[in-house]
Amino acid sequence: MPEADNSKDAKNYYLDVPVRNDLFFLKGSNSYDWGMKNRLARIFNPASGKTVMLAFDHGYFQGPTTGLERVDVTILPLAEHADALMLTRGILRTTIPASTQKPFVMRASGGPSILKELSNEQIAVDVEDALRMNASAMAVQVFIGGEFETQSVHNMTRLVDAGMRYSMPTLGVTAVGKEITRDARYIGLASRILAELGATFVKTYYVPGFETVTASCPVPIVIAGGKKLPELDALKMAHNAIGDGASGVDMGRNIFQSEAPVSMIRAVRKVVHENMKPEHAYEYYQEMKNAAAGAGVGA
Repeated sequence: MPEADNSKDAKNYYLDVPVRNDLFFLKGSNSYDWGMKNRLARIFNPASGKTVMLAFDHGYFQGPTTGLERVDVTILPLAEHADALMLTRGILRTTIPASTQKPFVMRASGGPSILKELSNEQIAVDVEDALRMNASAMAVQVFIGGEFETQSVHNMTRLVDAGMRYSMPTLGVTAVGKEITRDARYIGLASRILAELGATFVKTYYVPGFETVTASCPVPIVIAGGKKLPELDALKMAHNAIGDGASGVDMGRNIFQSEAPVSMIRAVRKVVHENMKPEHAYEYYQEMKNAAAGAGVGA
């Protein structure tokens, strides 16, 4: 039996101290359950409210992408510098050490390859398997304006429903087909639809007028890195996106296809978390790259 509390000292209930009731730091996320918030706080840095996600899930539809031929060689050295990883369950179970403490966002939709109509995706991961893998969120591609638009929207809403049962966030990813104009009107339309239908946060592309996209989207937005750009241009894009209201970046090719990937992801972190000017971040990138080369280690 536990011992009785027989202390004769007066109890202190701190009657003069109001009970704390802090708002959650992420846009549109205050009403979620504790578990959902905790998972989001693994992905987004509570101090800055931002995230640097490292995306290397490209193989789920295009096979061994340049820079991802050997994930164990090219990606594992970068993982420690990311806030979260964006990957597939195949790569997680075969390549990522179970000792890692990095949160990850699990790619949960798929089906067609680059040889077929990409919008014809289905849900490809069950939420219970995501829980077994200790995922912090699940990601689904949504093709607004695509041939299988409704199907892809329903993929997302089904994941949202399953995720709500287990406090698993859903990342809605806007997919832009070649025939669609990638502008603020379309990106704003797609992002708002995903948020309205329950996405916990949204991944989309940075475009001119992006401030209207973030203003009209009630959940956090992270930008996709997109195609490989010169390092300074990629840093400028990240800086402009954060300035226009983005809550982070989910970069892949602009990091792992960089001449110095470790130096690049460290420079991106400076921009996202410290609001460093892109020109200064590029100087930092060059310094880190040259120092690594001088030391004979990976840059």
